[in-house]
Amino acid sequence: MKKILFTILCLFSISVFSEEKIGDQIRYADESDREMNEAISRARSELSEFFKVAESPPNDADEFKLKVMVSDESGVEHLWFSPFKKIEGGYAGVLVNQPGVVQSMAYGEVYAFKKDQITDWGYVFNGKQVGSYTICVLFKTMPVNVVEQYKNDHGFDCKS
Repeated sequence: MKKILFTILCLFSISVFSEEKIGDQIRYADESDREMNEAISRARSELSEFFKVAESPPNDADEFKLKVMVSDESGVEHLWFSPFKKIEGGYAGVLVNQPGVVQSMAYGEVYAFKKDQITDWGYVFNGKQVGSYTICVLFKTMPVNVVEQYKNDHGFDCKS
């Protein structure tokens, strides 16, 4: 079975005013992973609502991001982009992960992508993560202490 690389990114993981928070973690998932595919499906089904919120964010909402499936001759990887904007034919955003598989992309560069490449989205509202469904699936494969630190540092609540 093929493995696809998923990168968890918690934006702004290091704050100058607080202790260092946990940052990126790289995890692999099979392309046939039922729970991951359900999370991607859910994120895609709610994408229109996400874009409405991102276009006119409420107070206390920030850190809007999109997870995008990208590939090159080295493989397939799901990476986060923030900020992003709508452009003719799709979207463009700043890559905020260091790719682990895809060799043709670099952290901090701007890339264009199509809507059908989007596999997740997220933002923080009142200190809590909204969306980021694939991350909650990946938590199941991570050490409990690491998951708890993510939840505490970045407001993840994976109950819904």
